[in-house]
Amino acid sequence: MMLSAISRTWWLVALRGALTIVFGAAAFVWPGLTFDVLVLLFGAYAFVDGVVVLSFGLMAAGEHGRWWPLVVGGIVGLAIGVLTFVQPAATALALVYVIGAWAIVTGVLEIIGAIRLRKVITNEWLMGFSGAISIVFGAVVLAQPGTGALALVFLFGYYAILAGVSQIGLGFRLRRLGEALPHRAQSAASPSH
Repeated sequence: MMLSAISRTWWLVALRGALTIVFGAAAFVWPGLTFDVLVLLFGAYAFVDGVVVLSFGLMAAGEHGRWWPLVVGGIVGLAIGVLTFVQPAATALALVYVIGAWAIVTGVLEIIGAIRLRKVITNEWLMGFSGAISIVFGAVVLAQPGTGALALVFLFGYYAILAGVSQIGLGFRLRRLGEALPHRAQSAASPSH
């Protein structure tokens, strides 16, 4: 059973969360690092994350579960990590531009959503305002990649810390679930009187 295999390796999920928190904290502790170094840190994170996800996929393959999305995700993470070390400048520029474009597209979609939902929800202007902020952020990132890169460092720091905390929580939940699985199996196997 795939759940049993994943719950036995709960510590990998918790380790992934801890590494994510460390990476997020580094963004705040050393904001003056050059963007090239931060891109290399991103590459290292993508590589390690790819290894962890790939290992989950390979474990799931042995359990006859849905393994291929995990394997593909792990391979993509590994490839991005390697590409980052081979071409750090290209990865840095691509990363800044992709995030800037993503912010603009997201902002436009939020504004469209606010306009369409104005008759259904109250305070739809908050959604529109959020969209406008996203568009401005994206435009700044695209117009000033250096300033945008520093802003991205801080935003990613917040994201990584929050994501890491949730991954550690998931790891410990998997541990508790793994401890409960043998008890559930025994309860299901014992005959009822």
